[in-house]
Amino acid sequence: MTTSFKVDLRRGMVVVGKWKQGRYRVERLLGEGANGKVYLVQRDRSWYAMKLGLDALDLQSEINVLQSIAKQKQYGQESFLFDVDDLYGPDGKEYPFYIMRYVLGAKLDDYLKQHGSEWFPLVGLNLLGKLTKLHQAGWVFGDLKVENVLVADYGHVELVDFGGVTAAGKAVRQFTEIYDRGYWNEGSRSADPSYDLFSFGVLCIQLHEPKRLHQLTVELLPQNRSAMELIQIAESSSVLKPVAGWLRKAFAGQYSDAGEASAAWRLLMHRRDTHRPSATPGWLKGLAALSAVLLGTSVYWLIRNVL
Repeated sequence: MTTSFKVDLRRGMVVVGKWKQGRYRVERLLGEGANGKVYLVQRDRSWYAMKLGLDALDLQSEINVLQSIAKQKQYGQESFLFDVDDLYGPDGKEYPFYIMRYVLGAKLDDYLKQHGSEWFPLVGLNLLGKLTKLHQAGWVFGDLKVENVLVADYGHVELVDFGGVTAAGKAVRQFTEIYDRGYWNEGSRSADPSYDLFSFGVLCIQLHEPKRLHQLTVELLPQNRSAMELIQIAESSSVLKPVAGWLRKAFAGQYSDAGEASAAWRLLMHRRDTHRPSATPGWLKGLAALSAVLLGTSVYWLIRNVL
C-alpha cells in the first residue's frame, strides 16, 4: 500500500512533543505505510522509532493495540511504547505520534543476502514463534510482509509496524495485497491465525522468487489468482522445494494455529534436504559459538565463586 502522507521530517530536526515536551532529534526515515511514517530518532543518547500519523483516531487505535499486547505477558517481550504525544510539523499542522523502542536489525531480505539463504530455516522458525505468541494473546498481525520483519544476530526476529494488528475474529485492519489471501481468492480478510500463515507462505516466495511472484501479479486476471499458482513456484524452486509441502498446507489453511505450523517447520529443519549436505549451516555455527561463550562465562564465574 502507498500513502498520501506528505509531511517530511529532515535529518537533524528536533521535534518537541506538544503536551509532554519530549525532545527528539530526527536521524532518518525508517519506513512508511498506509497510515503514517516511521523515523529513527534520538533522545538522551538512546535511539527510538517514532511513528508519525496523519489521523489521530487511526493512530490511537494502533496505540491501543500495543498497550493491550504489553499487558499480556504471554506475548513474551517488553512493551514497544515509550511515549505518546502530538507535534507541529514543518507545515505548521498538528500531527499525532508515538515513540517505541528501536529494534536494531536488518530487513529480512537484506539479512539473508548478507548471511546466506542457509539462515532461512532458522529465521522462518523464529518468525513463526513470534506469530505463535501473538496469536496466543488473541491477536493477528495482519500486515505480515518482508518490510515488517527485522532480523538481528543469530537469526533473532522482531515484528515492526503494528498498524495491521487486529483482534481475532474482526476484519484485518491493514494489509498488503500480494500477501493477502483474499487477493489470491483463498479466503476472507477475517483475522485468524491462518491469515498470518498464508501471508508467511507468500513471504517465503517473495524472499526467494520475487521476479516470478511479480510476474504472476502482472499476468493473472483477478478471477484466475489462486494458491495453486504459488505452490507451482515453490515446487519448482530449489530453495523452496523442501518446504513446498508445508506451504501447501499453509495456503490451504490446514494448520490449526501457528504453534502447529511452527512444530511442522521445525521438523523440516532436521530433514537432510532442507540444508546443504556439504557444509555446516552458518546459523548452526553461530549458535555453537554463542553456546561456547556462554559455557565459558559460566565456568569462569563458578570457579571464581568456589575459590
